[in-house]
Amino acid sequence: MAYWLMKSEPDELSIQGLGKLGETRWDGVRNYQARNFLRAMAVGDEFLFYHSSCPEPGIAGVGRIVAADYPDPTALDPQSHYYDAKASADKNPWTSVDVAHVETFRKVLALGYLKQQAALAELPLVQKGTRLSVMPVTPEQWAAIMALR
Repeated sequence: MAYWLMKSEPDELSIQGLGKLGETRWDGVRNYQARNFLRAMAVGDEFLFYHSSCPEPGIAGVGRIVAADYPDPTALDPQSHYYDAKASADKNPWTSVDVAHVETFRKVLALGYLKQQAALAELPLVQKGTRLSVMPVTPEQWAAIMALR
C-alpha cells in the first residue's frame, strides 16, 4: 500500500462533503506530474485530504482509493470547468480515481503547524515552491502526521 496527499478546495469538495457522499470521483487534475501520481495509485492506497485555498489550509482527514485510474470524463465535457479542448475520447491525457471517506480529523492540521514538525521536513507540501495537488507521502511521514491528529 502507498500513501498520498491530495488537495481540494473545500468549496469544491471538503472532507465533510466526502463524508456525506461516502465515495466520489477525484477529477480535474490538470498537471502532468500530479496526473502521473494518480496513475500510480492502487485500490486500497490511502491519502491525506488537504483543504487548500481556504482560510485554514491543512490536512483535514483521510480517504482511500476505491477505483484505480481511468480517463477523466470532465476533460471531455464542454460544460465542465476542467474541459480540455485538446482531449478526445480516443486521446484523453487526464486521469481520475474514485475515493472514499475514511476519517475526518477533529481539527485541521494547519500548514503552519505541519511546517514546524521536524519529521515532515522532506514532505513536498511543506517545502517552498511545491504546488502539486497530488503527491506521495512516505510511510514515516504518514505515521508522523497520523500521530498529530
